[in-house]
Amino acid sequence: MNYKWIAGIVLLFFPAVAVLAQRDQGYQTLRMTSAFTSFPDTGRAKGWLDGDSIFRPVAGHYDDSSVLLVIPPRLKRDRKADLIFWFHGWHNNIDTALQFYGLARQFAAANCDAVLVLAEAARDAADSYGGKLKQKGDFRRLVGDVMDELKQYGIVPGDAVAGRVVLGCHSGGYSAVADILANGQVPVDEVLLFDALYGRLPVFMDWIRQDRRHHFVHWYTDHGGGTDVVSDTLMQQLEAQHIDYVLTGEALLNPAQIRAGKVLFVHSPREHNVIINNPDDFKLLLENSSVLLSKR
Repeated sequence: MNYKWIAGIVLLFFPAVAVLAQRDQGYQTLRMTSAFTSFPDTGRAKGWLDGDSIFRPVAGHYDDSSVLLVIPPRLKRDRKADLIFWFHGWHNNIDTALQFYGLARQFAAANCDAVLVLAEAARDAADSYGGKLKQKGDFRRLVGDVMDELKQYGIVPGDAVAGRVVLGCHSGGYSAVADILANGQVPVDEVLLFDALYGRLPVFMDWIRQDRRHHFVHWYTDHGGGTDVVSDTLMQQLEAQHIDYVLTGEALLNPAQIRAGKVLFVHSPREHNVIINNPDDFKLLLENSSVLLSKR
């Protein structure tokens, strides 16, 4: 499929429509919008005094419904398309998160037969609020919009459906992930948290208990503003319910521990904002994912 040719035709006749962009790194990106992202939402209809005690108006912070799709160069046109969703944390947006953490580069290097999806949350604000994703079925509708966009550009067949779903996030993105697990109405196979376990433990526990094949990873530090304490609490709750988990240090982590597909906690001595890349830990989790490996 010649995506550049498609992009040129679409730009000629529909200049306002987002199109595929070829990147030097070998992957393509597609920008779209969906009415079923976090914002705009009534909970922030008048702006918000965020975690930095700065008032954030709706414009520029709670009015962006953008979604960025990253398509690897060798995506198979299967009837089932696996989707990896990423939700950024505080002081970021989908573009800064993509660049600063090298998410697309790591995703492409992991050689996943899937599509990476970044849905905008609170933009450039200290706010974990998940917006409309807390509403029942809105994530299911977002998945539907993503699949429709992929079909429109011939990236997946016209009868394709969403396959396995992986949710990943950093820091404040945890709340949107919890909203999806509680209300998304889409089966989620794997959750990858980077220093992002601040609360919502009943939601995460319920999801872990639902299916022994669910794979949960929390890669945490001592500098995340409480993620270490909450991780200890979750591990205690798992022990009380006789649910196995693995706790390891970052330097001791090996691919076999990830591929085992169990509940995994990885403790890092590094800082909060540097545990995703350098080295490429997002890539490490993706290329050893028990969920994604089963399709290779």
